Amino acid sequence: MTTRKQEDAVSRGWTTQRWTAVFTEQARMFRAAVGRADPAAPVPSCPGWTFTELALHVARFLETSLEYLRSGSPVRLKLPPAPVGAVPLEYLDAQLAAAAEVLPEVPGNRAAWTFSPAAPDLAWVWHRRIAHELDLRRWDAQAALRELVAGDTDFAVDGVDEALGTLLAAKYATDVPPTAKGTALVQLTDVPEAWLVRFTPGEVPEVRAAWPGEEVDLTIRGEAQLVHYGLWGRLPLRAEGDQGLLRAVRLD
Repeated sequence: MTTRKQEDAVSRGWTTQRWTAVFTEQARMFRAAVGRADPAAPVPSCPGWTFTELALHVARFLETSLEYLRSGSPVRLKLPPAPVGAVPLEYLDAQLAAAAEVLPEVPGNRAAWTFSPAAPDLAWVWHRRIAHELDLRRWDAQAALRELVAGDTDFAVDGVDEALGTLLAAKYATDVPPTAKGTALVQLTDVPEAWLVRFTPGEVPEVRAAWPGEEVDLTIRGEAQLVHYGLWGRLPLRAEGDQGLLRAVRLD
């Protein structure tokens, strides 16, 4: 189910130009962090990964994501495997350069296959996903170096909206359908935004704007940035209620 928030994402001020600007800044910080890190050093927020795996992941993510923006394919593509023996930072630099070229050139209303049944098949969904993926991986890299830079509240709100309204549906459409049952309220405390997520066993979760006074089985409250990174397992979430729903609503 597509949320009204998603339908209005561009009109609410988040345009492809704005997501591209965020990508540019996050990519700059990410590249600076991995460039000065020991390639063999662990990345604690990504268990089992070193900075080498982190750089390769981002490069491959960009390589595959950009193909949908370039091609405008209406169907999922069968993409070639990642290059064998690629030098991590060279591979990363090539894909960052490609993204800097492609993202500004593709209009948000261009048709393109997207990865979630809750999202329209439009290019702006990829602009948004790329910006948020680079932000998350920048967080991983900076946290590993103990050099975290505070993010932007409005961008974090958009990240929570994407996580709940787009990525939960993608998670449960491709993985094992959820067995959890009940409703979760995600309420931000620094801005007036709240979402209700309804879980039904075997179905993609339903997400909509929360109404005042609704009874729910789980309540998550916190500032936008804490909730955003908490949904990805990077920070603890302040939650009361059904812990099974808490596990179901998280993306990590």
